[in-house]
Amino acid sequence: MSTDVASRPGVLKRVRVFLEMIKISHSVFALPFAIAAAFLAAEGLPPALLLLQVVLACVFARTAAMSFNRLVDADIDARNPRTAIRAIPAGLLSRRDVAFATFLSCMLFVLTAAWINSLALKLSPLVLAVLLGYSLTKRFTQVSHLVLGLALGLSPIGAWVAVRAEVATLPALLGLAVLLWTAGFDIIYACQDVAFDRQEKLHSIPCRWGVARSLWISRIFHCGTLALLILVGLTASLTWPYFVGVAAVAAILLFEHSLVRADDLSRVDMAFFTMNGMVSLAFMAATVTSVFF
Repeated sequence: MSTDVASRPGVLKRVRVFLEMIKISHSVFALPFAIAAAFLAAEGLPPALLLLQVVLACVFARTAAMSFNRLVDADIDARNPRTAIRAIPAGLLSRRDVAFATFLSCMLFVLTAAWINSLALKLSPLVLAVLLGYSLTKRFTQVSHLVLGLALGLSPIGAWVAVRAEVATLPALLGLAVLLWTAGFDIIYACQDVAFDRQEKLHSIPCRWGVARSLWISRIFHCGTLALLILVGLTASLTWPYFVGVAAVAAILLFEHSLVRADDLSRVDMAFFTMNGMVSLAFMAATVTSVFF
């Protein structure tokens, strides 16, 4: 038996490494918006099976996107000291393992879409094109943050399609709010890698405009998010708990931006992971409460 095969971790360990690599816990970013959209579309509690289908579709879609991202960025990650410990550069997972996971996730997403309804199935290739295509965009455009935002912003639209088998204005507004929110926090995260990205000739808003200006662009995007969330509430005639939730989202985003400065990015992880998880959960709780109020 070769040394490489002998040292290869067992199946269960590779699964744990894989789940850590794709940050499965960060499904909390987009999934609550999808669930909130499902409640809005159903004007109450959606059927349990339908909620399960929405959750599965979101998990498979995100797994496909993250697996593909880690696969195509493996060489870049290996050269970046911040990301060299990721599973593929560190030799914890093989490219073949991650390629198989990407393919399997894509297939499961399409099968789940077919299980939901015919419109979801028809739209599934377009969704996958956005989800997978995002990982290539930083090689040629600074607006890659907006493409990532679009990828997450499709989640509430997809949930609406699952419930009503149609595309409508209300989920599109919510999707646009998620797009700006995601792009805003991704800009903050990208500020960590400005020097490396410039060296590698990768593109981002921080690379183009510098950290200080980019943080202001992020703030503008998040102001747009709040405006769109208010518009969603007015369009759907939601009750006061929803707007209390939007106020909570505003407070969390304000605190998030207080954590990072152009000369101090030491708390980016807290701003990126913790605060944005709280944003999505607060929005979901407020929306569901308002629907039932």
